[in-house]
Amino acid sequence: MNWKFWQKKKEINHQSVARKWIGEIAFAVIAATLIRWTTVEAYVVPTSSMENTILVGDYLFVSKFHYGTRTTTTPLQVPLTHQKIWGTNIPSYLPWIELPSYRLPGISEIKRGDVIVFNLPPIEMNENIDYPVQLKTNYVKRCVGTAGDRLEIKDRQIIVNGEPLNNPTTMRFSYLVSAKDEIHHRNLTKLGLDKEDFFYLGRTIDNQALYKMLLTNEQAEEMKSIPYILSISDDYTTHDGPEENIFPLSKGKEWNGDNYGPIVLPKKGMTVAINDSTLQFYGETIKRYEHLDNVELKGNQLIIDGKAVSEYTFKQGYYFMMGDNRHNSLDSRYWGFVPEDHIVGKPLFIWLSLDSEADLLHKLRWSRMFTMIQ
Repeated sequence: MNWKFWQKKKEINHQSVARKWIGEIAFAVIAATLIRWTTVEAYVVPTSSMENTILVGDYLFVSKFHYGTRTTTTPLQVPLTHQKIWGTNIPSYLPWIELPSYRLPGISEIKRGDVIVFNLPPIEMNENIDYPVQLKTNYVKRCVGTAGDRLEIKDRQIIVNGEPLNNPTTMRFSYLVSAKDEIHHRNLTKLGLDKEDFFYLGRTIDNQALYKMLLTNEQAEEMKSIPYILSISDDYTTHDGPEENIFPLSKGKEWNGDNYGPIVLPKKGMTVAINDSTLQFYGETIKRYEHLDNVELKGNQLIIDGKAVSEYTFKQGYYFMMGDNRHNSLDSRYWGFVPEDHIVGKPLFIWLSLDSEADLLHKLRWSRMFTMIQ
């Protein structure tokens, strides 16, 4: 029996409850922002440039502290956003204050062979916007050259400082494949190929079905034993003469994605004489990424603060990044060096992987869950 029925029920203070909820939400946002900035951040992979190491639909946890956390350059920014406010085209930041960025001490240095998340150095061409460094588009590639390295590519083999670089087993190259008839989608799926891994080129004069396929060595060997495959050969078009859009954009070079260099990556403290040759390699890099206020490139002259200089000493180191899917990757071969201050972090493991082309029962790639990135 309730003997206190005569007591007045305690009234709920709605303002107090609202303040409590606001405080808890604000604390959660601040905590999540700090974790995302200093420790780890989740990313999803939208392109196939790192297949088969990383697949489209892989969700990665990326460590910020391995190479050192960067301080923010845009303090006036909506928390937990990148370039735009979610679901809109409204910029997520105000450019009224832009601070210099500093990198806190990390627990490791960048090594050749590391898979790295970084901010894409060039201007966003589709929007013609030069975002602050930390708001540029995030890319994930493999570091194949570190600051000070002499790098070249000969017949698809990367050579650094005179030594061949170890190739990842998951690396893909382009092949020309002819078959008796068009290959059923089901058979392509069994081979581990999705819609971005093959291109139907049409019929040959012998009425064979011709494909361009991006394959690992293992996949290429497996296809040779399939009865309906007539031939599989090197895609000669990938190294048939110079590529117009290769870095650096200079006339007369016979470079392409398979035969490239040699080129020396700038290192902090490295001094180069300024002439037509060095400006060809380093001019735009100095102008864009060395944080100089007044820089001009005029012919074979580098003009800083109105004065032509005869030599230049780099203020930071630069890296060379390439995708493991070598013939389906826009990387340093095409847009140049990655400055040290553009490095975001080191991918640790895949915590979720979704196949957008699979049916509902097979959409989740269970075998990739919590696998380490190598």
